[in-house]
Amino acid sequence: MTTQTLTPYQARLRQSYRNLTLWTLQGWLSMFFLAAGWAKATEPLPTLIQLMSWPALVPGEMVQGLGMAEMVLALLVLAPLISWKWGRPLLVTAAAGLLTLETVMLGVHLVGGDVVPALTNAALIAITAPVLWFRAREAR
Repeated sequence: MTTQTLTPYQARLRQSYRNLTLWTLQGWLSMFFLAAGWAKATEPLPTLIQLMSWPALVPGEMVQGLGMAEMVLALLVLAPLISWKWGRPLLVTAAAGLLTLETVMLGVHLVGGDVVPALTNAALIAITAPVLWFRAREAR
């Protein structure tokens, strides 16, 4: 097995590409969860029940609260835009919260037989996990 030593230029270029990729994923996460949270917080419960089966099983206030939590976490994913020093720990915390939420909801959707939302949660996990992994490593 051989190891490759990168020149300083190659290392900076690789870091730039990784940073651009992570910011793109963070933007997608934020847009998705702002929209999903807004829908859960503002849409009537019968409409949400038509889209997913789980809102019928919990109180309406819980669905709205979950929507508000999703919107807060979505905004915190973009916190480093305001302050890198203070925003990065908020980003890591928000990404961990979103990953936990996505994992729980993947199970809920699978148990409820909601295939499309389950696949959506699996895709969201695939986006959130690298953001959490790489941004948490940067924070050290």
